[in-house]
Amino acid sequence: MRSRGRGIGAGVIWDPDGLVMTNHHVVAGARRGITVALYDGREFDAEVVKGSGRLDLALLRLSGGATDLPAASPGDSDALRVGELVYAIGHPWGSVGAVSAGIVGGVGELRGRGRASSVRYVRSDVTLAPGNSGGPLLNARGEVVAINAMVFGRTALSIPTNAAGTWAASRRRPRLGIGVLPVEVPPSLRGEAGPTGLVIAAVEDGGAADRAGLLVGDVLLSIEGEPLDGAETLLEALARAGDAVESRILRGGRIEVMNVSLVESGRAA
Repeated sequence: MRSRGRGIGAGVIWDPDGLVMTNHHVVAGARRGITVALYDGREFDAEVVKGSGRLDLALLRLSGGATDLPAASPGDSDALRVGELVYAIGHPWGSVGAVSAGIVGGVGELRGRGRASSVRYVRSDVTLAPGNSGGPLLNARGEVVAINAMVFGRTALSIPTNAAGTWAASRRRPRLGIGVLPVEVPPSLRGEAGPTGLVIAAVEDGGAADRAGLLVGDVLLSIEGEPLDGAETLLEALARAGDAVESRILRGGRIEVMNVSLVESGRAA
């Protein structure tokens, strides 16, 4: 897997109709310009349909007729036991399809410097290197029990399949907590944005936009580099976002860049 400006990573075919799971950090900032190469030599362009920086997971959709693909067989990560044999597959240092073996050292939150993380990991002593990110961790039956993510000291950390599956199946409705109206932006004030922006007409108290300091009268020019020409474009950009988005706004005749942490809700916004 190659993404613009991010080098090479690995991934797991999550659904036979063209969904691939990988790490968020492999594709962060590259909504497009991603190429996924299958083991049989076929290559597909891909785009991010869902991402989570907190879990370090991203779900990609392949384009160009990617159907009936050999999807992975997920295993029950809750059934993993300390001492169980596991295998990591990826492309460490560009070595395509390399396999390393190890044993499970633990499953649970990562503790360090006096506090625990909010993410559960499979900890093992498999060897991971650049190029392994997003690849599968397999049990002895060949089932995917985790998605390889990072190295902490000498310990490999992988995201359990059960957590990844729950996240992939959930419907994410990120909200900024604003009301917007389309507005024409003069060429001298656009920067790299398009001719249309979204003026903020209302800000929900305590919402994501309010917490980030967005104000009524600000004009949203882009989200994660995507120009905004209507409310639907904004919703589509948010649906593909991770836990936070980079927003370019026009305020008082000047363009500013603001990072906005998103919230999830069952309501549209």
